[in-house]
Amino acid sequence: MTSRAAFVLRRVLLTLPVLWVMSVFVFLIIRLVPGDPVRTMLGFRATAANVAEVRRRLHLDEPLLQQYVRWVGDLLHGDLGQDLVSRAPLSEQLAQRLPVTLELTTLSMTLAVLVGVPLGVRAAVGGRWTRRLTDGFVVLGISVPDFWLGIMLVLLFAGTLTVLPPSGYLPFTTDPVQNLRYMTLPVLTLATAETAYLLRTTRGAMESVLQRPYVTYLRAKGLSPRRIVAGHALKNAAPTVVTVIGIQVGVLLGGAIVVEQLFALPGVGRMIVTAINQRNYPTVQAGVLVIAAMFVLVSLVTDLVVGWLDPRVSDGAGA
Repeated sequence: MTSRAAFVLRRVLLTLPVLWVMSVFVFLIIRLVPGDPVRTMLGFRATAANVAEVRRRLHLDEPLLQQYVRWVGDLLHGDLGQDLVSRAPLSEQLAQRLPVTLELTTLSMTLAVLVGVPLGVRAAVGGRWTRRLTDGFVVLGISVPDFWLGIMLVLLFAGTLTVLPPSGYLPFTTDPVQNLRYMTLPVLTLATAETAYLLRTTRGAMESVLQRPYVTYLRAKGLSPRRIVAGHALKNAAPTVVTVIGIQVGVLLGGAIVVEQLFALPGVGRMIVTAINQRNYPTVQAGVLVIAAMFVLVSLVTDLVVGWLDPRVSDGAGA
């Protein structure tokens, strides 16, 4: 087996215990939320007999270990359970809401990469004023909370200029133009901080690479600064940038919860917040599990891409 094949196999196998530990954590942490989900679901009908019957029907009267084994067994068969309030299958609800969260995350990260990486490269090779301007953007982008920025964007573009809708959602397949109009403000809200992080990371990685001896050698050979940056320095800085992009995708998935609430997007984050308020254990478990599993898979893909970009990573793992 080659070193790269061993690297890929090792990374894939490492995700299995991570997914298992994550499932245990999700299962247990939900039970620390105060309140009885059955009494919340029954409302004024929450008599002792009704509560006992519903708890028995939902297997909430069983020991935690038995509940966990039953839950994992259902997961392995593709059954995420049922919503305690609507009694709808959670697999159907997630199939409807997950595309919204994925679209928001994908568009936000794409915008952050397209803006942050070129600005980071420019900041690394530019002059004093370029450095100052990018430093100011990084400080503001990282410091401003998402919810405050989202409110300010709504007041400006929806309240004052009235050029974009303040909230709502329409699927891309129904009306692509209207879908992008609804997604513009949420994407700008999420992408601003990520752009600042990527700008700072790219600038630091490029500055480190440009100080290496081989760059001095390339300059002595007479290569133009553009060829050195685009053909050599950026390639060597890419593993660091890709690693940060993978990490920030997880941050975006977490930040999507706040943004979906703010802009009334029917995504997984908004579903989780509603389920927490209702003490809806199965829905919270399913939503958090899906988001966490996505983050683990993104981390796996990031490791594989970094190993492909930097052969030293895969060779070291294989050894």
